[in-house]
Amino acid sequence: MVEKNKSDYLSELRKKVIPPGYKSAAQIYVESAKGAVIRDIEGKEYIDFAGGIGVMNVGHSHPKVVAAIKDQAEKFTHTCFMVVPYESAIKLAERLCEIAPGTAPKSTLFVNSGSEAVENAVKIARYYTKRQAIIALEHCYHGRTQLAMTLTSKVNPFKLGFGPFAPEVYHIPAPYCYRCSFGLKYPGCGVACAENLGDFLKTRVGAECTAAVIAEPVLGEGGFITPPPEYFTKLTGICKANGVVFIADEIQSGTGRTGKMFAIEHYGVEPDIITLAKSFAGGMPLSAVIGKREIMNSVHPGGLGGTYSANPIACSAALAVMDIFTEENLLQKAEVLGKKMRERLVAFQKKFEIIGEVRGLGPMLAIELVKDQETKKPAAEETSAVQKYCVDHGVVILICGTYNNVIRFLPPLCITDQELNKGLSVVEEGLASLQNK
Repeated sequence: MVEKNKSDYLSELRKKVIPPGYKSAAQIYVESAKGAVIRDIEGKEYIDFAGGIGVMNVGHSHPKVVAAIKDQAEKFTHTCFMVVPYESAIKLAERLCEIAPGTAPKSTLFVNSGSEAVENAVKIARYYTKRQAIIALEHCYHGRTQLAMTLTSKVNPFKLGFGPFAPEVYHIPAPYCYRCSFGLKYPGCGVACAENLGDFLKTRVGAECTAAVIAEPVLGEGGFITPPPEYFTKLTGICKANGVVFIADEIQSGTGRTGKMFAIEHYGVEPDIITLAKSFAGGMPLSAVIGKREIMNSVHPGGLGGTYSANPIACSAALAVMDIFTEENLLQKAEVLGKKMRERLVAFQKKFEIIGEVRGLGPMLAIELVKDQETKKPAAEETSAVQKYCVDHGVVILICGTYNNVIRFLPPLCITDQELNKGLSVVEEGLASLQNK
């Protein structure tokens, strides 16, 4: 009789107690993690190019984050900010208001997850404008709760079978230059995807009915779609001219992921509202809605909140993250990391015809795999094969994109050159393995 290892035991137990809808990308069980390396319960190490879906920008178990969590836990773990408030939440809000792009005075609301931040941003925009319609982009992802799921573009797996959906949500073509909805080529296109919003407000919704446009500066789950430099200037100009609130969803692209604290800074515009989550609390469940004070303060007292909102342990962790970015020059390190990653991925593109495009900002990068360079037919099966190869050879990577054919890279910003090169070499081997089949 062969004795089962612990991974096999957990896999069997998982099938009994956890629904299959709660799927994992890699079938490994974590024992510990440090920096950019995960160790499983069998003692095998993995280079982490997923970062918990962009949550571990400062690295796993950063000593300053761990210390902040321990220190706060020894003092108190919960009072509910709506009952008895505390300093850490107020200080964190102050920090976020200071670093948020733009000159307008800001206010910050804390909630628990990215979806919850998105839903509250929409609530606030609707309250402020006294309008109902919300416009999102095709290929976008904004979460799994009812309204956030409705905003999300991709049907399977996020929306399939979960309807009916929230009303007054509309989608416009995304700035997906590699697969332009208008059949045009940048820059000769005049960024038609942004200009289209003006016509949409006249023919589909009505500006006087539209509360907000929400967009990710880099579309995460949609495939790291990266808008042209002029895109958000044009889009926000149309919003401003029509009294429409612009919400920048920075849940995945924020907290230094692109080499700037907020990815929207690359575009030189000031959002009316920003949603933030994932990496900004170092792995703790915390999200924020940062907005122009005039908009945020329009809601009546008691209209916003939640029992666990602004959890003191999570706020303390987030303050530690803010300190780490300053003390360790993480934004500068991220910029250098992004250049190294892009250089290597562009070299892959020249070597492997299956790579249709390399895109992203800073170290938030992706490669789209296609069966044919001319037709751009998505290579979903091949993408899955590369992912499996990487996990089998000690690298955790994630697939994304509407067509499940994009490999995204979200390594912790503290990853060493040795770890980065080793991980990318495994990805290269995975791509090469496709040619041997």
